[in-house]
Order: sequence, then C-alpha cells, then structure tokens
Amino acid sequence: MKKHLKKIISIGIVLAVYALVIVLVQSGALSRHYQSLLVPIGINVILAVSLNLTVGFLGELTLGHAGFMSVGAYAGCLFSIYCDLPTAIEFPLALIIGGITAAIFGVIIGIPALRLKGDYLAIVTLAFGEIIRSVITNLDFLGGAGGLKGIAKYKSTASGFTTVFVVLIITVIVILNLVKSRHGRAICSIRDNVIASESVGINVVFYKLLAFVTAAFFAGVAGVLYGHNLGILKPNTFDFNKSIEILVIVVLGGMGSITGSIISAIVITLLPEVLRGLEDYRLLIYAVVLIAMMLLNNNPKFNTFKENIKAKLRPGKKSAAENASVDINATANVSENAAEKEAE
Repeated sequence: MKKHLKKIISIGIVLAVYALVIVLVQSGALSRHYQSLLVPIGINVILAVSLNLTVGFLGELTLGHAGFMSVGAYAGCLFSIYCDLPTAIEFPLALIIGGITAAIFGVIIGIPALRLKGDYLAIVTLAFGEIIRSVITNLDFLGGAGGLKGIAKYKSTASGFTTVFVVLIITVIVILNLVKSRHGRAICSIRDNVIASESVGINVVFYKLLAFVTAAFFAGVAGVLYGHNLGILKPNTFDFNKSIEILVIVVLGGMGSITGSIISAIVITLLPEVLRGLEDYRLLIYAVVLIAMMLLNNNPKFNTFKENIKAKLRPGKKSAAENASVDINATANVSENAAEKEAE
C-alpha cells in the first residue's frame, strides 16, 4: 500500500511541475531568457542522471560523456536533415538512432577501456572525446568547424519543453528500474568490492559494459535533443569542458543519488544566468558557490542533517540520529551480555 502511495505522490509531483511550467510559459510569466533555459535544464538532467549510472553506481570515473553526446547528436540530426518523414515519426527515430549510435561507440570504447581503472580510465575516455571532436571538425559532410546547419528546431518553447520533459522522465524511470533490479545490485556490488563480486560469480566485465553503454545511449539521446533545440551543432561545444561540467553536476548532487543529480543540474544550469547581472563578479561567485557546495557535501554533519530532513519527509523511514541511537543501544546490549557471560 505504501509503495503504491509513493508512486501516486511521485506521479502527482511530476504532473504538477509540468503543468506549472507550461502555465508560466503560456501566460508569459517567464521571460524569454528563462524560457530558453527550460530545454537546456532538461538536457543537463538527462546527461547527469545517465553519467551517475557510471560514476555514482558503478564507481568508474569517465570523462567521455561529451563525446557520446556529440556522436549521438550528429547521427540523429543527420537523419532528421536527410530523411523526409512526418515529424511524429522522424523525431522519435532520430532520438533512437542517436542513442544507438552512441551506444555502439560505447561498446567499442568500453570493451578495452573498462579493463582499466581510476585515472587511466578517465584519461582514455577523455582522449576518446577529444578524438571524436577532432574527427568531426575535419569532416566536411558534418559541417566541419562551422557546424552542422539546417536542423529543424522545436515549433515553440512549450513543445520543446514537453519533448525534453517526456524523454527526461523515461530516462529517470529506466535508470531507476535498472539500479533497483538484480543487474543494478550487481553493478553496485562491483563499485563496493570488485574481488568479492567476482568471487560470487558476477560477470564484472559484462555489468561494467552494461552501465557504460546505457549511459552512452542516453547521452546520445540528449545530444539529439540539444541539436534540435539550437538548430546547429558545432564541434567545439562537445569539448572536455562539457564532460567536466556534467561530472561537476553529478559530484555536487551526490554520487549515486538520482534526486541529487536532478536538483544539481537545475541549479548549475540556472546559476550562471541568475548571476549574469553581476558582470565581472559572476564567474567568481559561481566558483565560490561550487566550492561551498563541495565542502558541504563532504561534511558529515551536513549529510546527517540531509538524512534527517529526508526521514521527516518519509514517515516510515528512521532518521540518521535514530539509526545511530539504535546502533549504540545494540552495541551496548552486546557488551552487557558479553560482560555477564564473563562474570558467570
């Protein structure tokens, strides 16, 4: 009963957020500047949630997410340009083609790269992203350094937001279900202890590749959405700074936290624009806020405070303080029993 109630509440919140944004857009309450940020926010959420699967749940540091995004973006947008089909058929096919193309590159890169660990994996994936950007820059049929033009844009802000919002919800549902499934538990076990996972028969290479390819697929889908939002794709957009930006969003939101990635993506996307009026001090304040958020996320007291807030929002769940007191009482009882046995 509680599970069904939680699902109903979650669906209600999602519908309420969507309805609120649409009302604000249609009524003109949001300025054109902030309306233009709605689609980028959704795209960054998709990128952050998908990268969290690799960095947060699998525990592998990768810096090639922008590379997968670019591969998917160019593949899907090329299909949209040269394929003359009704939009209702063409656009979903473009998303699927972009995602599958990125996933194929994920397999090609993942098979050799995922045998590496730590900094070595990060360097290889970073090199992959830079190689892809360099190749795209030198291919004339992809527009070269000038960019791929002629991509059909969304008819309106409302239609663009609706499209991205639907894809965002699908992304979150798929990754949440994957994480909570048997495969997700295997992925998390690899993060916790690779040797122990191998010893109980978990195919480490397969599950690493599964998480890597799934993240690449959704990065490719996000790239197609990005291309149709701007109407042009430029190789320099997908440099290593883009990969670092997505990684920062994941780290600030909390490794392995889907909710944290969503909130962090919204904040990081809006923050530079909110601070735009401060001109020369904008980047300085932005950097200070990022550092402050990093320090808070690594503070045990702040993490305990967050757990207590979550516990209050979820009546059936105990707070961190209550869990700690239970652990202390249990330890005290064990000590008392041991003392009594020694006395006997």
